[in-house]
Amino acid sequence: MKIHEYQAKAILARHGVPVPEGAVVFTAAEAADAARRLGGTVVVKAQIHAGGRGKGGGVKVVKTPEDADKTARDMLGMRLVTYQTGPHGQIVQRVLVEQGLRIRRELYLGLVIDRATERPVLMVSQEGGVEIEKVAAETPERIFKAYIDPGIGLSAYQTRKLAFALDLQGPQIAQAGKFMNALYEAFKATDASLIEINPLIVTEEGSLLALDAKMNFDDNALYRHPDIRDLRDTSEEDPLEVEASQFSLNYIKLDGTVGCMVNGAGLAMATMDIIKLAGGEPANFLDVGGGANAEQIRNAFKILISDKHVKAVLINIFGGILRCDILAEGVIAAVKALHVSVPIVIRMEGTNVERGKQMLKESGLNFTTADTMSEAAERVVALGHAS
Repeated sequence: MKIHEYQAKAILARHGVPVPEGAVVFTAAEAADAARRLGGTVVVKAQIHAGGRGKGGGVKVVKTPEDADKTARDMLGMRLVTYQTGPHGQIVQRVLVEQGLRIRRELYLGLVIDRATERPVLMVSQEGGVEIEKVAAETPERIFKAYIDPGIGLSAYQTRKLAFALDLQGPQIAQAGKFMNALYEAFKATDASLIEINPLIVTEEGSLLALDAKMNFDDNALYRHPDIRDLRDTSEEDPLEVEASQFSLNYIKLDGTVGCMVNGAGLAMATMDIIKLAGGEPANFLDVGGGANAEQIRNAFKILISDKHVKAVLINIFGGILRCDILAEGVIAAVKALHVSVPIVIRMEGTNVERGKQMLKESGLNFTTADTMSEAAERVVALGHAS
């Protein structure tokens, strides 16, 4: 789960991470009031779940409350397009008004779970305020890492090593150690999957602050953090993905035309790959899970075909916990209730597979069946092109 910058900064501040003073506002008048309270130069920042806001016109420095009013008025309601939103962009519904700071240096600091080592990794770079993905791709030697043993925690020698890598001097080294430890404590306490500070700034006075902050959380741990779960902003998410989450379905919308319904994340990934090998493009990732019932199948199918770009559907099920006859029952009910007109290819194996195939055959509906994944992919791509 993602949250907004101002929400991330509030969480980090509670754990001792220094952040600028600011306030989130929803109207231009509130922006002017916030600028007046903060005094002097302020920064008005659009709040969306995406990076690259500055390049898209979503970050502006202003010097008066009147300018803050005008800038917020221009930002609120605008469709902000960045390299992370894609061409469709995101509608700005709130802005953060924050104190202006005199910046000497911009650095990068990130904390994420490294799947390969099964440990959190703390990363720093002197290349702050830019796209870290570009730095990693073009100059990976400029990124320095420390892998954290969860049983030991973040060690002092690791924070000093990273502080030296950032070319920090004197008291800043101790500041950096305190900053990194506070960040790691926030990471652990909230079951975060990512914290990114870009940029981490050194002010003209020599202080370190998180000028920007991004936090993502492990969805599977949100039951332990109802306060964080309540921060979810569904307006920043795809409506179909939001609806799917309400039915405990794993759905991610993609840009293709072949709708996929699969049980199991690994099988879903393989299904998308084989669709591409057959010359098609998957329209979604949809994992109904091993324990889905007929009602969940109906809900999943409804969400899948709600995507107007879907020209054909491939259902690929390995019947274990989810029996093939239960799948057939759900699919038949969904197709009849929703008056589905797009071609549907079904490939299933496992428990009660013959019963499931018989139900599909006797349904009177125009299903296409396949015995192998490659056969199913070739048929669904051909049918999609023909429709």
